[in-house]
Amino acid sequence: MSRSDRPILVIGGGVVGAACALELAGRGHRVRILERDRFGRGCSHGNCGLVSPSHVLPLCMPGALAKSMRMVLSSGSPLYVRPRFDPELARWLMNFARRCRKDAMLEAAAARAALLLASMDRYEKMIRAGELAGEWERRGTLFVFASKKGFEHFEEENDLVRERFGVGAEKWDAEKLLEREPTLRPVVAGAWHYEIDAHVRPDVLMTSWKKALEQRGVEIEENCEFRSLRTERGRVVAVLTSEGEREASQVVFALGAVTPRFADKLGVRIPIQPGKGYSITMGRPEDSPNLPLLFQERKVVATPWPSGIRLGSTMEFSGYDTTVNPKRLKLLTDAAAFHFKKTFDAPVVEEWYGWRPMTYDEMPVIDRLPAFENAWLAAGHGMLGLSMAPATGALVADLMTGATPSVDPTPFRIARFGSRAIATPVAQ
Repeated sequence: MSRSDRPILVIGGGVVGAACALELAGRGHRVRILERDRFGRGCSHGNCGLVSPSHVLPLCMPGALAKSMRMVLSSGSPLYVRPRFDPELARWLMNFARRCRKDAMLEAAAARAALLLASMDRYEKMIRAGELAGEWERRGTLFVFASKKGFEHFEEENDLVRERFGVGAEKWDAEKLLEREPTLRPVVAGAWHYEIDAHVRPDVLMTSWKKALEQRGVEIEENCEFRSLRTERGRVVAVLTSEGEREASQVVFALGAVTPRFADKLGVRIPIQPGKGYSITMGRPEDSPNLPLLFQERKVVATPWPSGIRLGSTMEFSGYDTTVNPKRLKLLTDAAAFHFKKTFDAPVVEEWYGWRPMTYDEMPVIDRLPAFENAWLAAGHGMLGLSMAPATGALVADLMTGATPSVDPTPFRIARFGSRAIATPVAQ
């Protein structure tokens, strides 16, 4: 097979890999996705389905460290770090702490806003064209507060993102909130309505994405696990997998939270930690909220769809742990019991966990791998993979083809992590 006949390989069949593949195929390239499991089954499957430009500000902001320290060692809190000897996690946490400054927060927010707003625009175009589906609704999200102090204090944050990034919310007092969302108990102080947001059912979205890819001629090979690379003179010529060798003209690595496991193959040590999240999916209850609700004090989300409802969130740093912790699931149901008048009586369809790819600066990595002329990385989207995927795909395609970047790629470069991020790939 000549070099020109080789496909572009996308390693990873989650939402970011799917977006990269669709964008490249739309520009006339032959593309093949290699997925170690089933297409769309990782964090792209069980997340809360929010497409949220409202989430401009990163977690690393002034005051975040003090709040985190109060919660971090309690397994009953939304944030939990399992005590253990883990130098990489310790280094990640120290770097996160260093980023809890206003200047760093605004730097990350500007980069995140560019991807979030561009992605929303691309989603709407694809939804209108019938290219993607998934019970899409753009009616906003509600940031719900039980504390009057928290509700009022949030106005400062809302004013900041409105003035800097044009992303603002409408303030709903308790009376208006209970009128609009009568399923809630009168324990709420109020909410902020971010009309700019949308929500979608992720598994249905990924099914439609797979169909769109196949219609564009993209090959999707499931149960095909990436193992290593074959290189010649600084170029990747083939990917070695559990199913044999696959030749490539270029390669995009969209490996999500497991990216650090391949540092010796990719030639980079990206500081990604797996932030474990949970969700519970049920059928549509009789008394269902109208909009997605983000319960701010408990850090739990309730997302309604015509076909069901999902409770999700929490953040657990426990490495690549594959167990389901019932205490973490109970945090979700406890939050629902506190906020809603009635316990949901619909049957549970799925209890799920997934690893979010968390960088300490809360910005993804979208860049060429320094060791190779023709290999690229798109990873580290944290809790916003679904929200940032379309613009990430467009930026990857721009960089690969030499087109004018659709958003500024500078904030997403590997170089921001310094020389420690660069490793020497193991010779193949």
